[in-house]
Amino acid sequence: MNESDLDRSYSALCHALGDVGQDRSELLLGMVVLALMARAPDADEVLALIARSRDRCLED
Repeated sequence: MNESDLDRSYSALCHALGDVGQDRSELLLGMVVLALMARAPDADEVLALIARSRDRCLED
């Protein structure tokens, strides 16, 4: 994905989050994540991304 595609995708996600509101934002994110996970070539990539993301969230 190039920079323009990433920007368009991020913007679309931000707009969708605004559309569904804070109460449904976790549901939307979960649905998007599951759909993207289903397209990943293998579980190892998904598991590594989950671990990296968790670690970044736990940083001080």
